[in-house]
Amino acid sequence: MTHRNMNRLPRWIAMVFLLTGVAHLPSDATAAEAITIFMIGDSTMADKAVIPENPERGWGQLLSLYFNSNVTVDNHAAGGRSSKNFRSEGRWDVVLQRIRPGDFVIIQFGHNDEKSDQARHTDPFGTYTDNLRRYAKEASELGAIPILATPVVRRNFDVEGVLQPTHGDYPDAVRKLANEIEVPLLEMTHRSRELIERLGPERSKQLFIWTVPGEYSRFPTGNSDNTHFNALGATRMCDLVVAEIQEKIPELAVHLKTRR
Repeated sequence: MTHRNMNRLPRWIAMVFLLTGVAHLPSDATAAEAITIFMIGDSTMADKAVIPENPERGWGQLLSLYFNSNVTVDNHAAGGRSSKNFRSEGRWDVVLQRIRPGDFVIIQFGHNDEKSDQARHTDPFGTYTDNLRRYAKEASELGAIPILATPVVRRNFDVEGVLQPTHGDYPDAVRKLANEIEVPLLEMTHRSRELIERLGPERSKQLFIWTVPGEYSRFPTGNSDNTHFNALGATRMCDLVVAEIQEKIPELAVHLKTRR
């Protein structure tokens, strides 16, 4: 990482690089250095089985297709996980053992933090914020750059065709924390909402697991899922992620494939 790019980083992350020696890499190492993007989150991000009977894909599953060969995407997101039980189940410990200086960690929770059960529920400006702060701090202490992401929206249109929010204060909590601790923010709530609103109630179904009876053996009677994506939906979410990276994270954007 060059000193010019160092100037774009928050002070506390830049200090980690100085202490770990990452800042002293040759200036031509930026594009060639092997890095890993770790991903932690829920089912909307997670890898799904690539089998004929399963149309579901998480957006993190496709992200590696957008990056050069020196980038590895290590996706640890899992269905049903919140910022609370992702840690309590030991999943974060696995990530911590693999992080190396110069890596990135994308953190996106919220869908399951909203749930009422004790194992998963968090308060937006309380335990949820505390959990995200701790993930970011621990990643940065290992020389990685934490990236917070607001949760993608659900396809929740009312009878008048107006898309209704379902995430409460969780997106605002992420925005506030990212600003406070000076880490990059992927604004996926706004971007996914704009996309789904633009498509409208009918066309937006094409991004989600809406199936007819007999189309997939996993859903013999059909399915109407407004949360989880198919391959097209996951691809469109990745497009939004890449747009955010290009706009906000030049140190990572340099590793994106050149679009023709």
